Amino acid sequence: MTAGNSMLKKLVAEFLGTAFLLAVVVGSGIMAQTLSSGNTAIALLANALATGAGLIALILMFGNLSGAHFNPVVTLSEAWQKNLPTQFILPYIVAQILGAFAGVAAAHGMFDLPVFFSSTHIRTGASQWWSECIATFGLIAVIISTSRTRPTTTPFAVAAYITAAYWFTSSTSFANPAVTLARSMSDTFAGIRPVDAPGFIVAQLVGAACATVLFNWLYPKSSSQ
Repeated sequence: MTAGNSMLKKLVAEFLGTAFLLAVVVGSGIMAQTLSSGNTAIALLANALATGAGLIALILMFGNLSGAHFNPVVTLSEAWQKNLPTQFILPYIVAQILGAFAGVAAAHGMFDLPVFFSSTHIRTGASQWWSECIATFGLIAVIISTSRTRPTTTPFAVAAYITAAYWFTSSTSFANPAVTLARSMSDTFAGIRPVDAPGFIVAQLVGAACATVLFNWLYPKSSSQ
């Protein structure tokens, strides 16, 4: 396999994985809101469970190809740990963002909605930013700790954490800049106003950076890694 072919496969995996992730998040949110008859708790539960189940499948599907990042902060964390060559950072992030928007468009198409339409869902304020910082910190912490101790459990641990974080954070745990940007173009249950997205992304970057530093110290790489 040539280096160029290998890189292309990784980028396609990141694009498809992020696209399917957003299709699951947005699509299940639309379905949940439609079927729950206004019961927000039931809608959130359905959205969280679908997202967790989808994450397990997608990480198992694409993990051996690209690492199944589907998330710019995961890519940045992996690069900081020297698990990913620096020249992969920008292509990975571009593939993730494009995939995220493609996933939103796919979900909207399945429910006969416009391809993109700006969200009016208000998600802002210190508690929401703090929630995103904590949610993203925890995500990176789970990835580093499980990948260095019991790597076969990582897909399940990540999915379980994200499912839980839907419920213990006031922001419902976006924890992903690509997801945040794409969900700003969905005026559905999963949406976020475009003007609120930058605050979420800054909080996510801070949480990811703190977790990367701390958990690299708590779980140092072994000589074989």
